[in-house]
Amino acid sequence: MKHWDVCIIGAGAAGLMCAIEAGRRGRSVLLLDHSAKPAEKIRISGGGRCNFTNLDIRPERFLSQNPHFAKSALNRYTQYDFIDMVAQHGIPYHEKTLGQLFCDTTAKDIITMLLTECRTAGVEIRMQSSVETVHKTDRFHLGMTNCEITADALVVATGGKSIPKMGATGRGYQIADQFDLPLIETRPALVPLTFAEQDLAKTKPLAGISVTAAVRNDLIGFEEGLLFTHRGLSGPSILQISSYWRDGQGVSADLATGQNTLETLQQHRQTAGRVSITKALSQIVPARLADQIATDVALKGNLADQSDKALQMLHDRVHNWQIKPVGSEGYRTAEVTLGGVDTNALDAKTMMAKSVPGLFFIGEVVDVTGWLGGYNFQWAWSSGWAAGQSV
Repeated sequence: MKHWDVCIIGAGAAGLMCAIEAGRRGRSVLLLDHSAKPAEKIRISGGGRCNFTNLDIRPERFLSQNPHFAKSALNRYTQYDFIDMVAQHGIPYHEKTLGQLFCDTTAKDIITMLLTECRTAGVEIRMQSSVETVHKTDRFHLGMTNCEITADALVVATGGKSIPKMGATGRGYQIADQFDLPLIETRPALVPLTFAEQDLAKTKPLAGISVTAAVRNDLIGFEEGLLFTHRGLSGPSILQISSYWRDGQGVSADLATGQNTLETLQQHRQTAGRVSITKALSQIVPARLADQIATDVALKGNLADQSDKALQMLHDRVHNWQIKPVGSEGYRTAEVTLGGVDTNALDAKTMMAKSVPGLFFIGEVVDVTGWLGGYNFQWAWSSGWAAGQSV
């Protein structure tokens, strides 16, 4: 039975970062993962370009039952620290929008960087290695199919439930529960929202149309792209609001931000009154969407035939569309998982369980979820780094 200073379960972003830092400190580190390849979520992220961090990281852009928990790790290992690592490896990158940093070429550059750092730090990585049992005496005992190992410290970096085809499981939550650590209920986040059949009858023909929209609920709003789908709505603004949406709640959307539809149509009524409502509205929103909006408010005829009250109805439908999703596409397409290991059970500086010395939880398995745009990767880097300083 071989003994290690540190065993990490999960070779994703957080696990790799923790392994690097622990190895740099001279610890013997074993990194285990049940998948065939490491860092698969990194590989597919950002359309294959990996949105690896954001220039505008702020603690308030992370959701948690304890909104202060993430501050320590994020402040001690910042986006600029990770950017320095990327630069040292000569990886070209660019800012796309809203502070989001992407690789110029491929997400595989980030994976190669992390694996190179692991090798330099003396980390042993074993893929296709499932941890079947865990128990603790004076050390941690991990049972696998063909062997058992022991470790002084155990780091759980198993991620959440999102994108199960990439190998996501609930293993980390099971380990937490085994050691009597409380869990915050999990749910899909950064996920497309779905409509009931009666609403889909109206929106399904719009599938593929994209607009810049301001989407909001009672808590928060986001102004980014909105995409109509065959099941409901997607796009960055919808993914963002999904983290704040709950069953039964409504959402509003301004489908033509920065414009005043009422004033524009009133002006067109004076200069081009013989134009149809749909054609006039198609100067503001895409034609198929314009046709649907006109149908929704039951207006027909030319622009000249419409009263100010009628034009106000069009304005309200464009700028204050009331949406009532019935659900989301679930973990299948969710980018991350909300909830997880209760942060009240963890030390914010070290990520160690307060009641179980030597047991650490990092990354998505913890009840810390960032906005879309590189925030969740930064949480993985920061929390992995924090644990790596302490294991």
